[in-house]
Amino acid sequence: RDTFPAETLAAQDATTSNAVIDLLRTNPNFVRLAAAETSGTMARDKEDELKLEAGIRMAVDKGVLKADVDPGPYQTIDVLGKSVEEVVREITRSLPKGGCVLVLVGLSGTGKGTTVARLAELLPDSTTWSNGNVFRSLTLLALKWCEAQGLPAFDAARALTPDNLRDFMSMLTFDKYNGKFDIRIQGLGVDALVSDICNTELKAPAVGKAIPTVANVTQGEVVKFVAEATAKMSAAGLTVLIEGREATVNHIPTPHRFALTLSDTAVI
Repeated sequence: RDTFPAETLAAQDATTSNAVIDLLRTNPNFVRLAAAETSGTMARDKEDELKLEAGIRMAVDKGVLKADVDPGPYQTIDVLGKSVEEVVREITRSLPKGGCVLVLVGLSGTGKGTTVARLAELLPDSTTWSNGNVFRSLTLLALKWCEAQGLPAFDAARALTPDNLRDFMSMLTFDKYNGKFDIRIQGLGVDALVSDICNTELKAPAVGKAIPTVANVTQGEVVKFVAEATAKMSAAGLTVLIEGREATVNHIPTPHRFALTLSDTAVI
């Protein structure tokens, strides 16, 4: 077969991807392109993994995280040739009724984001978790600390000491506010809910510029915060969906772990 319906192309989903792969898998140009793209994707994933592992080792050295963590087994799902609906069915059949924390890992290109989005649509009382606003909150506090010290600009070496990071973390509280789970920032002249400033102060240019530096040294602190926050949400009956890398999510307690794999990585 050398064609497929226009509707398949218009769908722009796993059905489209699978149809294109089936159509071109013996085309030498496609095979070369796929190999090059796969190599690049896996190299970027490895680079990200090494950076995260370095951040976790730093957290262990500071005593923020435990060195030896047994996360328990991951249920692997080979997504090759499967639609997102088929993948989601494999995941949901083993989930409990009521709240839980669900962790999803896998190489880039295996459909983690698509799967999490579909799970969020299908599962009642579910919510996705992103670390972004936690990192932004810490960055805002680090900038405020520099201002309080009279520094002319953000000084990472002075602001991001272990003692300061402990203080900054103590200024973040995750709980229910106005009937919804949220993060409250209290300290260094800030008293606000993240939901109220996520598109203003937390998106300020100074925060955006400093956040990569802050994130490099606060992986452990944020993972610990996430573990406690998601435990609160699951205890309240929510299904919390977390997409991430094993280096970090291994430190989030849950028996509901899934790894998306591709038996043929050439089609990433």
